[in-house]
Amino acid sequence: MCSQARTRCEHEACVLVTVVSDAQPECGALLQGMAETFGSTCHGAGRAQSRNKSRNKLNYQQVLDNLADAGISIRVASPKLVMEEAPESYKDVTAVVDTCDAAGISKKCVKLRPIAVVKG
Repeated sequence: MCSQARTRCEHEACVLVTVVSDAQPECGALLQGMAETFGSTCHGAGRAQSRNKSRNKLNYQQVLDNLADAGISIRVASPKLVMEEAPESYKDVTAVVDTCDAAGISKKCVKLRPIAVVKG
């Protein structure tokens, strides 16, 4: 893990710190982009399944119960967003962050644990 949450590279316009989280109950992360990638890195884990597949495959109440069991509150404008943004709808954040770090695309800085998900 890097000791600084924010630094500068020789490219003034580069973004060096990125929050990676996709409604995962396990974690999120702050990543530092590297000079070789112009300070760029992933901005999320990416979807594991489409929004439509998530709406059709997942159960609204079960997703809410699973998040509550993990100690996470969720508020959404529409019930269908609960399934679209469910942890099962996204790739594993830890695997994506570890891959970016191992490939030298970015450096892990801080691991985050969500306490609420707000979508709307």
